[in-house]
Amino acid sequence: MLNSGDLAPPFTLPDAKMDMIQLTDFLHQKIVVLYFFNGDKTPGGILEAIEFSDRVEVFAKYGAVILGVSADDCMAHESFSDEHGLEFDLLSDVEGEVSALYHARHQWEAKGVVRYGIDRSTFVIDQSGTIRHAFYHVTPKGHAAEILDLVKQLG
Repeated sequence: MLNSGDLAPPFTLPDAKMDMIQLTDFLHQKIVVLYFFNGDKTPGGILEAIEFSDRVEVFAKYGAVILGVSADDCMAHESFSDEHGLEFDLLSDVEGEVSALYHARHQWEAKGVVRYGIDRSTFVIDQSGTIRHAFYHVTPKGHAAEILDLVKQLG
């Protein structure tokens, strides 16, 4: 697991418009709230995305950008974002490589089949690329407000 004080692993992932987004795009400029969720159409994924989206302007006031990551493809993210009016970028990690770097990917076996999924996780990364807060096993309801309070303390 990653902890506060660790350097955030670098990443490059496509957003819903298939533009490549990198962590380095924000270094020395923005605080990055990077959150991993298990899927666009899941109840928790919807709730968490809407709660973050409702606070985008306040996050921006404190110099923060929000990036959501799941294994959904870019087209699914675009549809999900449009359907719910999301105001931040969703990144596609179909292969699960970035999720694995952040220890947000987990595997389990069911009926002899190995499956992979994402453990809801959130990282607050400062402008120098250092993880200031790391949360695993996140409960979606109220999480965006909790993260906003932490970002306000950094800003």
